[in-house]
Amino acid sequence: MPCVLEVWTTTDGGQQPLEVAHAVADFIGAAEHSLDFAHYDFHLSPEPAAVVATAIRNAVARGVAVRFLYNLEHRNPIPVPPPPEPDGILIESLGVPVRPIAGVPDLMHHKFVVRDGASVWTGSMNWTDDSFSQQENVVAVAHSSELGFRFTEDFEQLWQTGAVDQSGFVDTTPVPVGQHQVRTWFTPGHGEGLSARIGKAIAKTKRRVRIASPVITAAPILAALSQVISESRVDVAGCVDRPQIGGVIYQWGENGNIAWKLPLLERVLAAPFSAKPSTPWEPTGSLHDFMHAKLTVADDTVFLGSFNLSRSGELNAENVLEVTDPELAERLAGFVDEVRALYPRFTPTQSSMAASS
Repeated sequence: MPCVLEVWTTTDGGQQPLEVAHAVADFIGAAEHSLDFAHYDFHLSPEPAAVVATAIRNAVARGVAVRFLYNLEHRNPIPVPPPPEPDGILIESLGVPVRPIAGVPDLMHHKFVVRDGASVWTGSMNWTDDSFSQQENVVAVAHSSELGFRFTEDFEQLWQTGAVDQSGFVDTTPVPVGQHQVRTWFTPGHGEGLSARIGKAIAKTKRRVRIASPVITAAPILAALSQVISESRVDVAGCVDRPQIGGVIYQWGENGNIAWKLPLLERVLAAPFSAKPSTPWEPTGSLHDFMHAKLTVADDTVFLGSFNLSRSGELNAENVLEVTDPELAERLAGFVDEVRALYPRFTPTQSSMAASS
């Protein structure tokens, strides 16, 4: 049995698409009975696509039952780049049962695979060349039948209903993963509860908070961060994505119904937060090199998964693992510090200041 909980990280330029594709194929290749895929985006160039697709087809050929969920569209405006269009031709070519999820009212934002009901690949990484090679991400591979059951339960809710807002109603009590007790969070069923849980963990910290998230807009998290920063009692730092957080500030300044959050966000970003100057999103052809990790470290507790610290994230189909482990927390806090050291401190642009004035 491999390590029961393996967590690894990626950086911009730190690995190549083919390298990650082979890691994905190795996970798929160990399947004996079933593979359930739930992916927001699956769109690879020919060489890594062939590696992953061949692993899936080989699994089917040896009798593995394979199902595939993917996000199809989105009808609501959101303050982050619009959803991608997964490679439907590639997915259909796999010859497995497929269900596109229409993303109504919000996104099917998962990036997980359940293997044989007992092993889970999850985290923030989409299966695209850019996400594999030019985004910061956190990936977890866990081996636990109890954890696998939780992820399968959420998968079934999406598979049976095809509706994001009827998913995420999965137990949040901890389950054993080797020596760890891991709490599972699925949204939107527990979306507001997840934000409240992260906010509470931040509010109770004694030493440090480290955050990596493209945006930070969930009110409980903003409030808890603002409080601990204002009290100057713990070490708080993190990294966001410059274009995405700038878009949030602009939109909140324009929308009076949301502008009440701006002082909280500005207070948080006045702490040592860096902002990755990623390539702004464009409708076609732009590089997707966003700061894409979704990670909170509050003392010895880690929250990792697909969940941006956002109000939109509370309403999407997302998943998060909550793990208390001093060694893991130290390592991932170090990852956040390494990432934020690469990029300039956040400073508001003239457009964002004008919008919020």
